[in-house]
Amino acid sequence: MPSFNAALAAGAVAGMTVDIVLFPLDTVKTRLQSKEGFRAAGGFRGIYSGLSSAAIGSAPGAAAFFSVYELLKKKLGNSSISTGKNDALIHMMAASGGEVTACLIRVPTEVVKQRMQTGQYNSVSTALTSIVQSDGVRGIYRGFAMTVFREIPFCCVQFPLFEYMKKSWALRKGSAPEPWEAGLCGSVAGGFAAAVTTPLDVVKTRIMLSAKSLAGEREYNSIPGSFRKIVAEEGFGALFKGIGPRVTWISIGGAVFLGSYEFVIKMVK
Repeated sequence: MPSFNAALAAGAVAGMTVDIVLFPLDTVKTRLQSKEGFRAAGGFRGIYSGLSSAAIGSAPGAAAFFSVYELLKKKLGNSSISTGKNDALIHMMAASGGEVTACLIRVPTEVVKQRMQTGQYNSVSTALTSIVQSDGVRGIYRGFAMTVFREIPFCCVQFPLFEYMKKSWALRKGSAPEPWEAGLCGSVAGGFAAAVTTPLDVVKTRIMLSAKSLAGEREYNSIPGSFRKIVAEEGFGALFKGIGPRVTWISIGGAVFLGSYEFVIKMVK
């Protein structure tokens, strides 16, 4: 079990690596999911718009996730709920706790990033000033509930599957998986989790991108209302917009993210 400081450092390195290397795929996914459509939202122009915001939040967000994840995994593993047969439940609970903590850091940078990706703003400072003036501090946490609603199912699929695959791999080879082997496990687990949670990601994107109209109302506001509106106006298939880039990005990202994490953990031991 890695120490708190090791998890913190490894998470920061892993998060920064993935968000910077795979940023163009994230931009394509966001533009495909926007109400305006891919071309109107920018197409392939300015594919790195919003990178500065992502970079600001990636290291602390990932560090927060892994430090809380490892801490809860250890605490729950030593608690009365640990029977040796419910590892998946422990991993779900630990990952959920890590995601909620990470969202406190990640959501403000995600709001700014996605609005820059779709051409609403050209700089982080301009975006922050405009959002806070329009909506107050609550504006930079727009979509927080939906982000948590997306992330908890995602991590409840990804991390139990990732840990199970690592454990199975270790039993087959008789030793702990190498970082590249853990990365392959992370790629499969992440890609599968990304596919099944794409509808939640589409709704999250619409809520975060939704700006106030002249009447002071938003096109996408509540979670149930946003689901209904998308299906009614665009059909059920619209909930899977951007699934290709999302699965590709998270599959590659899962390999890099979890592989980098395991590599740094191995180095600091």
